[in-house]
Amino acid sequence: MTLGSYWHLIRDNRNFRRLWLAQIVSEMGDWFYILAIYSLLLQFTGRAQSVALALVLQVLPSTLVGPTAGVVNDRIRRQSVMIAADLARAVIVLGMMLVRSREAVWVVYPLLFLETVMWGFFEPARAAVLPNLVDEKDLVTANTVSSMTWSFNFAVSSAIGGLVTVALGRDAVFVLNALSFLCSAFLLQGMRVHEPHATGTAPFHLWELVNFSPMIEGIRYMRSDARLLATVLVKGGIGIMGANWVIFPILGERVFPIRPGGIDAARGAVLGMSLLMGARGLGALIGPLCMGKWAGSGGARMRSGILAGFVAGAAGYMLLSRAPSLALACATVALAHGGGSIVWVFSTTLLQRVSEDRFRGRLFAADLGFFMLMVAVSGYLAGLAVDAGIGVRTVALVTGFAMLAPALTWLWAMGLWKGAGSSS
Repeated sequence: MTLGSYWHLIRDNRNFRRLWLAQIVSEMGDWFYILAIYSLLLQFTGRAQSVALALVLQVLPSTLVGPTAGVVNDRIRRQSVMIAADLARAVIVLGMMLVRSREAVWVVYPLLFLETVMWGFFEPARAAVLPNLVDEKDLVTANTVSSMTWSFNFAVSSAIGGLVTVALGRDAVFVLNALSFLCSAFLLQGMRVHEPHATGTAPFHLWELVNFSPMIEGIRYMRSDARLLATVLVKGGIGIMGANWVIFPILGERVFPIRPGGIDAARGAVLGMSLLMGARGLGALIGPLCMGKWAGSGGARMRSGILAGFVAGAAGYMLLSRAPSLALACATVALAHGGGSIVWVFSTTLLQRVSEDRFRGRLFAADLGFFMLMVAVSGYLAGLAVDAGIGVRTVALVTGFAMLAPALTWLWAMGLWKGAGSSS
């Protein structure tokens, strides 16, 4: 892969281009929005546990709704699922403007829950529809573009999101995020995509949401091949780094605040947190960009890249626990999440290549659900640890050591491919 291959895919594939543009606008709004939510919670509650609870509500519902989302995405057009989810999220995020005092903070939590439910339908649809938009030979390129875009959005939006929140206020950020969802829905509506799984099928009925036979069928399909099951579960390993959603805000508030011109402590914490999150996005941008060219389309190299990504994640968080300055802390964060992004891109590509279209929605719902479950658990435990008096640097160190577990597990799982072709 070269930079030219990314550009040609975006230029020549109209459907992928619209999906890519929708990703840009909605994700940039999301990162502004997350910074605003976390700063709101810290301002009104002053507790790391409130941020941890917000994290759980941002990720765990996608695990709970995963089986249903998988069935829906395998029964109806995934394009329609994405548009409906965007429209619903536009309304939900505007509800955050109701939070004006400590007493009203509770409103944040159900709204976060509902928004995550919608995301739990959207994201498996986006991953599952991609093989219907691009040729198989372009899947690695397409997934790398999507990952690079996510990373760029995260880096830029996190870095300037603190400034926007400080300058315009949280209400303006909520409005911008709602508008981004509406723009995304408009772009997705213009795609022209053939979805074989939804062709010639009977109309979808609500009672099918409580019909467990498609879920059981999906589980049997995953269990039929140990290599497929291992690939579905691999993202759960990088979910351990979900502790960063607590670690970064606390580091920004207590260890690396930035207070130019004598701004108040709350705004200084937002700026410190935004730079750490920006470093995470930068690392996630560079990781697959470098490793993608090395791996090419070879399955064996992608599996080795996944192992390297886990090791980088472990090393990054161990080094973060000792970083003496914000600059070095940002470098270690970039290393860790560069590794995590490599795991994400390669495991997604491998799963898209080996899965049948009629099962793909359920597979990616399970893939995302397990990842989000691990993010919720690690993030909430990190919040409890900080509130119990354990230093945030110690929490970062433990996170790094915990990342060695999925590295060793994946090293064992790689033996399942012994005897297979190098590109399998």
